[in-house]
Amino acid sequence: MKWEEIGNQPCSIARALSVLGDRWTLLIIRNSFLGMHRFDDFQENLGLTRHVLSDRLKRLVEHQILVKTPYMDRQERFEYRLTEKGLELYPLLMAMNTWADKWMDEGLGSPVQYVHKRCGQVFKPMMVCSECGELLHAKQVKAVFTEAYYTKLNQLNQVV
Repeated sequence: MKWEEIGNQPCSIARALSVLGDRWTLLIIRNSFLGMHRFDDFQENLGLTRHVLSDRLKRLVEHQILVKTPYMDRQERFEYRLTEKGLELYPLLMAMNTWADKWMDEGLGSPVQYVHKRCGQVFKPMMVCSECGELLHAKQVKAVFTEAYYTKLNQLNQVV
């Protein structure tokens, strides 16, 4: 299978990776959550080429994760702001952050602390069951494929 076709798979993770699956894209999204909005700021912070940055920003706009809005009329300058769809990526970034703090901190601890604005406390993100509120761990979860999965799989097999 070619990388360009990964989004056609009947797999939610594969579909997400078809949009988010490279390091620059996730770092652009991270920086957006940290308050960065302008092309030059992204480029300076990340150190990637203008071409690569332009390509990633265009893709995020096409997928409605960012919205491009002008901030300077005379020079055609734009800002990139997270949409509601983009804001919903926050749990993904928090999960990656928590994992890296646990397994890749090199003994230095977390470089960033997150404070819940409502209660003012530093917190660690946790995943809980939406039905009972219990903390979830991988060994306590079972994946069950849906009818939609099998339908899509059959469609893909018929194309081959």
